[in-house]
Amino acid sequence: MSSAITLFSSSRRNGNTGTLINLVADKVGMDVIDLDKMNISPFDYEHKNKGDDFLPLMKKVLTYDHIVFASPVYWYAVSPAMKIFLDRLSDLLTFSDLLDMGRELRGKNGYVVSTSVHHTLSSTFIEAFEKTFDYLGMHYGGFLHMNCEEGFDVKNNQDEIVSFSNSLQGQPCL
Repeated sequence: MSSAITLFSSSRRNGNTGTLINLVADKVGMDVIDLDKMNISPFDYEHKNKGDDFLPLMKKVLTYDHIVFASPVYWYAVSPAMKIFLDRLSDLLTFSDLLDMGRELRGKNGYVVSTSVHHTLSSTFIEAFEKTFDYLGMHYGGFLHMNCEEGFDVKNNQDEIVSFSNSLQGQPCL
């Protein structure tokens, strides 16, 4: 079993971000979970959403050392389903019966994969992940971003894809 899992969300499963994460997943042999196909409700202070897919998914996610979050950049932010998932991490910090599960995120490695129509990744986009990982006690392992303004171009991004894939397998980056 791979030590990496991807939590993916996009309005198009086979769009640019989906294609990019599939390339990485094939190199690493990791599972890709499509958050848009799951029943994950928004955060609820009364915890009425306890019966949705969030807790079973988190139990699976916690069996991995490397957690990749993959989303296109939508208006400097993640996709709606990714945002809901990230908000639901609050369950693990606010409900006493879930605190131990939340503590299991400590020491895990978090990564980000994204696409947009810009050469560089928006600082607001990546900082949200960096700060979340830091707050949860996770190590930030880096990101892979592809500019798709001129279309999806694996050839011009091959070195970055290989380097990122290697980092998920504990190999040195090129």
